[in-house]
Amino acid sequence: MHIHAINLPRFVIVGPNVLTKVRDVLNGLNYRGDVLLICGETFTREPAKVVMESIEGSSRMVHTLSVKDATQIEVEAVCSLIEETKVGMVVSVGGGKTIDVAKLASFNKGIPFISVPTSAAHDGISSPVASLKSEKGSLSVMAHPPIALLADMEVIARSPKRHVVSGVGDIIAKFTAVRDWGLAHRLKGEYYGEYAASLALMSAELVAENVDLIARGLDVGLRTLIEALISCGYAMCIAGSSRPCSGSEHLFAHALERIAGDSSFHGERCGLGTIMMMYLHGGDWKNIRDVLLKVGAPTTAKELGVRDEDIIEALSLAHTIRPERYTILGEKGITREAAVEVAKITGVIE
Repeated sequence: MHIHAINLPRFVIVGPNVLTKVRDVLNGLNYRGDVLLICGETFTREPAKVVMESIEGSSRMVHTLSVKDATQIEVEAVCSLIEETKVGMVVSVGGGKTIDVAKLASFNKGIPFISVPTSAAHDGISSPVASLKSEKGSLSVMAHPPIALLADMEVIARSPKRHVVSGVGDIIAKFTAVRDWGLAHRLKGEYYGEYAASLALMSAELVAENVDLIARGLDVGLRTLIEALISCGYAMCIAGSSRPCSGSEHLFAHALERIAGDSSFHGERCGLGTIMMMYLHGGDWKNIRDVLLKVGAPTTAKELGVRDEDIIEALSLAHTIRPERYTILGEKGITREAAVEVAKITGVIE
């Protein structure tokens, strides 16, 4: 029987004006030492200041560092500062890049971290998986989930709408990710966790059902999205891998990033990939496209800002991104002719 350890966040707080509750969380964790606060370089600075003042109000010293991107160099810089300051806790305030750097650095140094997301752009806010950029594109690395998460809905509501669009795309991707996981289980004997798969699927279904509320920017819609993103992180923790949340659509997204760069958001690329992968699975790809259209997500190469040829190349190379991960693309991938047909039938290219 497959064995793995399930490591879940201990505290999750979602709601308005929760940034100052980081002090209560630290107390609840019985942590009394100094803290390293990691933030981004843009609009995350303001909420990071609120978090810092809350921690300092509890007589803890706060060391700070801003990160530019999710790279190994940034991870090493955070690791060095952890060693220098001898802190036992990292608090990350920001988007996916900031959280991923803090996640991996804290994991490497064997200390916990608290996730304070400032947008709803992807499911990395509560997952044990970090995404780092390399010369070959993004790399997914298993680390650990946050020990606690504080999602301030007022801060998240102020983030650019495109972040919400990306978050919806990343959640919708679970429809094909779970199908790929089941396929790998049936054809390759890979471990499959029904509970983790169901949790990921439920999150995708709730976002699809509430996409109109999300598109209108209503509080109830945004809260559904952020809670779905958190739930998907839990699904990965329970599965012991990113399997319930990352399949062929993510392979396509990473391949496209390598080919065309990262001018588009990760969730946008995943959403586009989900349309085509659902077609390959023989599922209702039109419904996937309609959900994305309702929230204003790109559903064509032109809307995503890439060339038709980039889409075809990414489809042809996607299976090589993680060759150990079996998906609907198979071990040898699909031919260029098949890639053209898939992209044209689904309307991704003209």
